[in-house]
Amino acid sequence: MTELRRRGGGEDPDSTENISDKEADGDDRLAFPGEGEGEMEGDSKADTPDMPPPTDNTPQCLNKALEGLSSRWKNWWIRGILSMTMITGFFLIIYLGPIMLIFVVMGVQIKCFQEIITIGYRVYHSYELPWFRTLSWYFLICVNYFFYGETVADYFGALVQREEPLQFLVRYHRFISFAVYLAGFCMFVLSLVKKHYRLQFYMFAWTHVTLLIVVTQSHLVIQNLFEGMIWFIVPISIVICNDIMAYLFGFFFGRTPLIKLSPKKTWEGFIGGFFATVVLSFFFAYLLSQYQYFVCPVEYNSETNRFAVECEPSNLFMMQEYTLPAVVQNAIRWKTVNLYPFQIHSIALSSFASLIGPFGGFFASGFKRAFKIKDFADTIPGHGGIMDRFDCQYLMATFVHVYIASFIRGPNPSKVLQQLLVLQPEQQLSIFNTLRNHLRERGMLPPAVGEAQ
Repeated sequence: MTELRRRGGGEDPDSTENISDKEADGDDRLAFPGEGEGEMEGDSKADTPDMPPPTDNTPQCLNKALEGLSSRWKNWWIRGILSMTMITGFFLIIYLGPIMLIFVVMGVQIKCFQEIITIGYRVYHSYELPWFRTLSWYFLICVNYFFYGETVADYFGALVQREEPLQFLVRYHRFISFAVYLAGFCMFVLSLVKKHYRLQFYMFAWTHVTLLIVVTQSHLVIQNLFEGMIWFIVPISIVICNDIMAYLFGFFFGRTPLIKLSPKKTWEGFIGGFFATVVLSFFFAYLLSQYQYFVCPVEYNSETNRFAVECEPSNLFMMQEYTLPAVVQNAIRWKTVNLYPFQIHSIALSSFASLIGPFGGFFASGFKRAFKIKDFADTIPGHGGIMDRFDCQYLMATFVHVYIASFIRGPNPSKVLQQLLVLQPEQQLSIFNTLRNHLRERGMLPPAVGEAQ
């Protein structure tokens, strides 16, 4: 390759073009953070493009009230006050009902996506990649159209049956989704510029990984919500509780560093947060298990055009008596204890949130360190961006969805019924006759008049 560069003439034109392509690609490669030849364990300042310094958007009234405190205690009070404000807002949204929760999940998803995409845009803004932000938001719309369309088809069958345009959209939903995505894919290919091939494909992958992390997990959150609001509220509350308890234990008792990715995390906070979260979630599960509003699956009522949360609670939310192990009986002098089965499941959920959930935060910390930033954004004073608060929530949402599918959920009659309603009349009649004959064979329906005689 060096010889070809030294020769002034006699070169093949294709070879020259290949060399120029490689040189252009080499320029892009050197400019991309963390890919230089001399990369060591830590990224050098030259490898990572400069990011704008974080801004302090703490309200002036708080700054004035806390100006006499040290930075450590000032941050403690700011985080505490903002945490209580967010928790109050969270319970207010729960009071407003499932539809409001769905809109909040969508809003959080869009903000998290914006924060991650903005980091990529700011880091590589000097390259002026064509259509990067436009295509990123276009793909977000495509993926949301697909997932929310699936939700409408699964849970709003009665509404779809009434509206003819919706019937067309639901019937060809996946084909339309693919066609819309394909249009974005073609636009990306057309936007490729010779000098920036490598970076454009990096950004294409950046967008799709962001969609995988943010949008897919948000869809799972909504799926959990339809299983019953308790499957939405308890996991989110558990993660919040663990975050608060780990912070408090670490703040007052922390001495031993936990992980290099997050230097402020300590073993004392990690262990104290685990035990506090398990205990508090156990009692919180007991409280919510008593109310139909929280335990019943969320269903759409076509007659009232509203979500209904009324049902006969399943055995999971019925008080049952359990015999304690002999060792425990000897220690506390109790032979049996009355519990809701969901309380036992809450131990599994809180254990995951406390032991595995923080790794979502460590992953986010590693990402931020790679780009020399403290937070994803400065939306919430003392907390950073929305993504900083939901890095563990998304991992928890996936676990809850898998947990429900593996250990809890049986066939969902409401979902099956919604799917039956969108079938053709002939198909519905065939299923009706098959089901009737099956119930007669099992003796659950009286035999036909001709058969009885």
